Amino acid sequence: MQTVAHGDADFLRKGQIMDEIRLKDYRCFREKQAARLAPLTLLVGENSTGKTSFLAIVRALWDLAFSHKVPDFKEEPYDLGSFEEIAHYRGRRSGKTATFIAGFSATTPSTRRMTKKLVSQKFGAKFTKIGTTPYPIGRSFGSDDCRIEEYNEKNNAYTIKVTTARGSWEKRLEKNLEERSIIEERLMPPYILFEMAQASRESKEENLGLKPLDNSPAFGPEDYEALRRFPWYDLSKFKVRPFASAPVRSKPRRTYDPSRPTRDPEGDYVPMYLADVFTQSNSEWARLKEGLERFGKKAGLFDEIFIRRKGQRDNEPFQIHFRKLGSKLKGPSRNLIDIGYGVSQVLPVITELLRPDAAPLFLLQQPEIHLHPSAQAALGSLFCQIASRERQLIVETHSDHLLDRVRMDVRDGRSALKPEDVSILFFERNELDVHIHSLKIDGEGNVLNAPDSYRRFFMEETARSLGL
Repeated sequence: MQTVAHGDADFLRKGQIMDEIRLKDYRCFREKQAARLAPLTLLVGENSTGKTSFLAIVRALWDLAFSHKVPDFKEEPYDLGSFEEIAHYRGRRSGKTATFIAGFSATTPSTRRMTKKLVSQKFGAKFTKIGTTPYPIGRSFGSDDCRIEEYNEKNNAYTIKVTTARGSWEKRLEKNLEERSIIEERLMPPYILFEMAQASRESKEENLGLKPLDNSPAFGPEDYEALRRFPWYDLSKFKVRPFASAPVRSKPRRTYDPSRPTRDPEGDYVPMYLADVFTQSNSEWARLKEGLERFGKKAGLFDEIFIRRKGQRDNEPFQIHFRKLGSKLKGPSRNLIDIGYGVSQVLPVITELLRPDAAPLFLLQQPEIHLHPSAQAALGSLFCQIASRERQLIVETHSDHLLDRVRMDVRDGRSALKPEDVSILFFERNELDVHIHSLKIDGEGNVLNAPDSYRRFFMEETARSLGL
């Protein structure tokens, strides 16, 4: 466990920081491999190399680890299909693999009072086919020298295994028929078993029903204490689900009818959210408006944004308007539908990034769509600012303008991001498989240890853009 100096800025990060994603036999990822994550992670590579699948498994692992919910691999914006489409295809003779494995490592500040430590955590899951869908038949939660594993077996048995520095023990439970339908939708958090033991007033000397494995000693007070210290609340504190955006956002409309703003991947809710903030809180609207306009100016898209109501009451239709400013005169007010399609496509992304109750983890697909290169670069600068404000971003992009801006902003110190706070994941196809290269940048913004295929990819893209 790494001790953090008093006042260390990293300790002040409020969200869970995912450090690594591990995959095996998932979609196009056959080999067991690990991809390094950072506060800002950029996914690059050719089409159909698994970048969207990578984003989907990040959300699936979050659901399984933090909300104990069986992941829905068909939930928008990632419809990966059935188990047959998700399990890796090994070729005609081998066919589909029977299981696939995924997991993550994370670092978070301890929630214990008077403690300034970074807690290292590891989570893993094994999926198999139940009906036509992927179902988790095993999960593992690890922290330092303590690990809790659980297995759901076909004979309707549930096994939990505990490992500490002294040994390993397991407990086997039979699930009754009434529990079966619940478990199919949401898994029981393993710590509930231990809380139940405490509630039944079992003493620390009792073994909680855990039987020794591999010549381990009896489960004792020191093992109970290790289990009691296990950072369940650190694992569970990441309450806000990751925000996942679709690659194509909602179409603009000239006029909107007020309705309750509910998040969706396409951003259909954003106009209603903006109008709601405008109506409900002057101070919150002022802060949000300032952030939107700051980006709009740097991107060359707009200088002002405002809500124009079509009546006197809050429940009447409204419009979203923008304005460009000249050196001496204000330009005309223009409706969202008239200002350019790129604005309507980027507005949901930047609004979600800037709202005060934003998620601590963003999964973004091609946020640069329909933007001019200068606006794409400005988006890279915004990502650097957001990622240095305690929010983790994982961004799939095809924009070298965005990538270059991130490298230059880190080099020039224009945000709080350090070189180690940026990860570039290059997805390279090799026949039926894809390998993920985890690349870093140095203090000069140079990409380190990039394979030849990475350089060739960007040289070909540049040549293509120049018509060569």
